[in-house]
Amino acid sequence: MNWQLLPQFAISGLLAGGPIALMALGIVLIFKSSYIFNFAQGQLLLMGALLTWWLAVDIGLPLWLSILLAIAISAVLGLLIERFTLRPLTGQPLLTIILMTLGLSQVLQGLALLLFGGTQRNFPQIFSTANPYRITTPFIHDGNPIIVILKQNLVWSFAVAILGVIVIGAFFRLTRTGLAMRGASEDHELAQSIGLRIQRIFGTSWALAAAVAAIGGVLLATSSGLDVSLSIVVLAAFPAVLLGGLESIPGTIAGGLIIGLAQGIVATSKTQIIRNSAEIMPYVVLLVVLLFRPEGLFGQKRIERI
Repeated sequence: MNWQLLPQFAISGLLAGGPIALMALGIVLIFKSSYIFNFAQGQLLLMGALLTWWLAVDIGLPLWLSILLAIAISAVLGLLIERFTLRPLTGQPLLTIILMTLGLSQVLQGLALLLFGGTQRNFPQIFSTANPYRITTPFIHDGNPIIVILKQNLVWSFAVAILGVIVIGAFFRLTRTGLAMRGASEDHELAQSIGLRIQRIFGTSWALAAAVAAIGGVLLATSSGLDVSLSIVVLAAFPAVLLGGLESIPGTIAGGLIIGLAQGIVATSKTQIIRNSAEIMPYVVLLVVLLFRPEGLFGQKRIERI
């Protein structure tokens, strides 16, 4: 372990966990309302980022307006996906619906490649890259305190992502629509019997998940660039979802931060093989946690009596 670099990579890993938590949130939103694990979330993220780039660079709109329009278009796309691909499968086995989301992921990936091509693009900068933040840590190396240097886009992406998770959590707890979605997640038939419109709730959850994915795509594209492989980043969000708990919104924050921290710590290793294993660390952490807590850190433990 390179102890001199540990504070730098650990803090950077924690900050990188913010966008991971936001990606995990989109998956949890759909699962909470419909019990569907959405494997197309990464492609929704990619489409949101590509739409923002197209509106800002090709069309020439202001960046802030491009982001808002991309979020709105993504929400409409989520509604259309639920209405025309998933609603006709109501009453079908759960595996059929999950396989549909896998098929959707491939369709959206191909559509992104067809419309925008596979070239690497420089995403418009939202945050300044000139003046990174410097943090003096209490750790000493060679008689001098270790200074952590953090890029502005990393810090502000973390702040926006965590704020997004908090806002969605408040939406579920404090609004009528959010409470209806929570009620529907407990029992669909019972929710329908008391007058809740299940199909509308499903559509709302997909619209919210697509909008959240668009925000996550913009945050990731500002730091890593933009091409069609951006959707692969969501693979780190799947372990974060299971780690935090499939139905827990606060769990997405915990899962994202743990995954980001684990990847950051592994990156400080002096051994090349261990450093190269950073991509599989989310799954290693997931396996260890699930051995002792199968429902995740904040998941609900359900007991069925016969």
